[in-house]
Amino acid sequence: MQRKHFLGLGIAAALVSVGVYAQQGGLSKHDVIEAVSPDLPTRQHAQHPLQTVRSLSVAKAGAAKAARAPSEEDVYDVDSFKRNVVWLGLASAFINLSDTCPSDPTNPDELCQVLAPAPAFTPFTFDDAAHITLPGKSANSLLCYWFSPVLNVNYVNSGATPTYGRLRYTPTLTIENPVLDDPALIDPTTGAPFGGQFMTSMTASESFVVPLDVGVNFTERTRDSAVCMAGFVSKKALIESYGLTESQAKEFFKQPTTIRLNVTGSAQNVGFASMVFGLRVVGDER
Repeated sequence: MQRKHFLGLGIAAALVSVGVYAQQGGLSKHDVIEAVSPDLPTRQHAQHPLQTVRSLSVAKAGAAKAARAPSEEDVYDVDSFKRNVVWLGLASAFINLSDTCPSDPTNPDELCQVLAPAPAFTPFTFDDAAHITLPGKSANSLLCYWFSPVLNVNYVNSGATPTYGRLRYTPTLTIENPVLDDPALIDPTTGAPFGGQFMTSMTASESFVVPLDVGVNFTERTRDSAVCMAGFVSKKALIESYGLTESQAKEFFKQPTTIRLNVTGSAQNVGFASMVFGLRVVGDER
């Protein structure tokens, strides 16, 4: 079974999960995207016995080549092997959850969601909270991330019984590239043409659950970072997961690419939250 078929099964399973848990904190399509992210390395399958026999029959002929270049079994990501890392930009999103929000919606640095009265959940979604546009030929075969959230969250229990404070967020990325304008290319996560873009994730979501006694009110600061595994875009994923040909995947990295950061999530029994999400993009040198 091909990788893209596994992807389709993963999407179906994730959609079921979203249907089951949609009432428990506002899960969304962004959570589905993370469940099937190309950032998660695929499991390498054992060879079929016939493949093994054929491999043995050509082992001597390919010995010299094998000595020069490692296989996928050796290093997984053959395309970026031994290539230098290049710095490709930084963007930051500033998101607040509050009782009241600024009245100026044109301020791009102050994204804000009004909190629902406790104990109701407050869902939030911010598309294109920050973005980076890369010139063509910025990377060879891989785009990777450093994702660094800085959170200041106030948890409050103003009720008459113990409860929990909750904060959950899921970052996703919308990737735009001219190669994806081809109407014959179908996005396996939607079943429709890409239309110039697709959504992926950084497998960097977090969920905080804090027990709150009656009358408790405190503010917690957290600072951590996540780095990529297989990458949010790679030549390998474009071919195996998204159905591009070898030539289309190569052309993708020759064209300009815009990366838009989206953040979705929910909060409960939160007095306020100030969230800064730093996104740095790196790639493999051409």
